[in-house]
Amino acid sequence: MKKEENKNGVSLFSQSDYMIGQDPIEEIFALNLGDFMAENLISEDLARKIGNNIKDKKAGLVGQLKELISIYSLNNTLCVLSFDKSAEHAIYTSIAQSIKQMLEIKACHIYLEKENKLEIAGSTGEAEKEYPISEDSFSGKAFLSKETVFDKDLIAIPMYCNIKSTGVIILESSSVLNKEYIELVESIAILFATSVALQRAIDEANAIIADEHSTVGNLQHIRAELTALIGDLCDYQQSFVEHLAYSVDTKGQYKVSHSKNTAKLAREICRQLGLNEKTTDLIYYAGLLQNIGKITLPESIFASSGKLSSDELKQIQEHSNAGVHLLMNINFLSEVVPYITYQKERYDGSGQPEGLKGQSIPFGSRIIAVADAYCAMTSDRPYRKAMSVEKALDIMKSEAGSKWDPVVVNALSEVVNK
Repeated sequence: MKKEENKNGVSLFSQSDYMIGQDPIEEIFALNLGDFMAENLISEDLARKIGNNIKDKKAGLVGQLKELISIYSLNNTLCVLSFDKSAEHAIYTSIAQSIKQMLEIKACHIYLEKENKLEIAGSTGEAEKEYPISEDSFSGKAFLSKETVFDKDLIAIPMYCNIKSTGVIILESSSVLNKEYIELVESIAILFATSVALQRAIDEANAIIADEHSTVGNLQHIRAELTALIGDLCDYQQSFVEHLAYSVDTKGQYKVSHSKNTAKLAREICRQLGLNEKTTDLIYYAGLLQNIGKITLPESIFASSGKLSSDELKQIQEHSNAGVHLLMNINFLSEVVPYITYQKERYDGSGQPEGLKGQSIPFGSRIIAVADAYCAMTSDRPYRKAMSVEKALDIMKSEAGSKWDPVVVNALSEVVNK
């Protein structure tokens, strides 16, 4: 008797009671056996052995999911911009407060989708309790279109990821905001929405793992969803870092992207020195964010060409501490904190904050310090013109051994003169 086939043209062998799920690879394997082997060779013993192999595969999938969950859990994905995880309202209010401080705006409000409405979740001031999700309201329009919407002194920025829209961030500003600031909030909104979606997928994965009746198909589906969200999260994290750096440069009144140039030069120095890829990447991110504390300072400080007040001087002196505090509350960036913390140390021990000397200063900090100083010297600033490459290099070489690591300065010279 000829072996029957199902509607999809796949051997019924793949539908054995011993099989678990509809793994495409196992379907192909079954198709080959069913179509090219005689019926009497498809024994129950063979089916049982293959079924046990699939059960092992289920255990393997569970192990993979548990590992993903341990890496991308709540503590690793949702802690962005000084989140306080003690209560949901505190999380969103903390985000709103951070955004208000960085952008120097009147207020920031965060709304989340609930039962076809946008309900207030966190705010820095008085705000509407809810908005309808419709084209008739500017916030509803932003939510539905996934595009930023402007309405007089209000800006509605959608919170969304590839799976769904989750809410809207509304900015109140009495002045026109730089596009860098708007793009920063857009990156925060997408990053947070993706983190929320990932956490929900993790909750679903935990439920599937706990269900003894779950199939290989169930596990494969949630694994695919998790890995897709994790890939998106990594992309959005990088975008967030870059937009944060651009916003810092905007605050600091740099005519060029100082943070980006510093980071790129630091990366070239790392490669010249033969550092490994992971260390190079960390130093690159630290270079992008080495002046992050400036995002918490008012623009008026950087625009001033006159003498600063004692309070303004104190703010500038403490800006690096504010930057480190901010990074410590962005979990995925915590590894760059030591490089930024000690970038103001000097090779002879005369620097800040701890007076570290020579090799006791983290190598990444020494590299960023050299790259930062060189880029600052060779860039136009509101109060002076850029130095020539030759003059900047001469100054760096004359200060090697006192301010800067001589090895790093030599690498800088080799990179610049290539």
